[in-house]
Amino acid sequence: MAVTSRRDDTPPASAVVVVGASAGGVEALRAFVGALPPALPAAVVVVLHIPADAPSALAAILHRAGPLRAVTAAHGSLLSAGTVFTAPADHHVVVADGHLHLSRGPRENGHRPAVDPLFRSAAVDFGSRAIGVVLSGNRDDGTAGLADLVRHGGLALVQDPEEAVYDGMPRSALQHVHGARAMPAVKLGATVAELLAGSTVLPGDLSTTAAGAGRDQLTEVEARMAADEYEDPHGTPGLDDAEPSGLSCPDCDGVLFRLPGAPPPRFRCRVGHAWSPASLAAQQDVNIGAALWSAARALAEKAELHQRLGVSAATAGRHEAAADHRYRAEQAEGEAAVLRRMLARGVGGEEGGKGVG
Repeated sequence: MAVTSRRDDTPPASAVVVVGASAGGVEALRAFVGALPPALPAAVVVVLHIPADAPSALAAILHRAGPLRAVTAAHGSLLSAGTVFTAPADHHVVVADGHLHLSRGPRENGHRPAVDPLFRSAAVDFGSRAIGVVLSGNRDDGTAGLADLVRHGGLALVQDPEEAVYDGMPRSALQHVHGARAMPAVKLGATVAELLAGSTVLPGDLSTTAAGAGRDQLTEVEARMAADEYEDPHGTPGLDDAEPSGLSCPDCDGVLFRLPGAPPPRFRCRVGHAWSPASLAAQQDVNIGAALWSAARALAEKAELHQRLGVSAATAGRHEAAADHRYRAEQAEGEAAVLRRMLARGVGGEEGGKGVG
């Protein structure tokens, strides 16, 4: 692969390819990018779920994987043809007016960067000139954004779940996104090139059945939220039909509202955190685990306190008080043991932290 094919003076992109991946996604991204041609007329924007406190090496990895120039996305960058842009840590990356915008807007499915905001912004900004690609990952991230992209006339491609290291994201996209087509990651890269050249038409793709295409208010409002340009979701145009779900947001404890639209259901809180069903359930498990560990720690401290008070009371000759403290210590130890057994069985998921998407 010739480095000389990468140019810094490439023209603005006439189309955009947006790619989302999570667990197991680096291998798939390398295969996908490696199959793209050096004269790609579109910009490629990639979101890989990464920790918020660690710089991403993804651009360097993808720069070596194929003929295209790969760089970390910067706020305000022009979407240039033949360039791969990767999302930096702890920032959403969205497209607007042919440029890249970075924001620290509300997390979606517990992630920032998140896949859905990128896909949603491509739907609004590029419409039928956008191609969405979902690669390896757990849960159902990317499904909602890919569905938005298709409703705006874009095309949906998915890594073959049988090939993906983690098949949750590809299977969810295939189940819920009309017209999505699955193939191996290498074939996805070649297919993108053929679609942009106009030499391939997917069976039943949205370019030939675009009756459902069009700009919808909810997608545009949610795109603004990811760019940190949002108001109170309940009562904002496009979200005023959202109903309180009776559930609370794992990120801020606010009320979650169920968004209108086709299944699977999606939820947002007043400040904009968004959740899919699988991600909400996974984060609830994490929070339950954290609460149980906190309760176990508090009970252990209670037992220790009463043991010390019991010794002091016995030393002072207050035998009735000493016996009461010993009883309370044993009671706290027993309750803590119950919680530890629950945690050992996996109740509440992993201790602290967020699960890998």
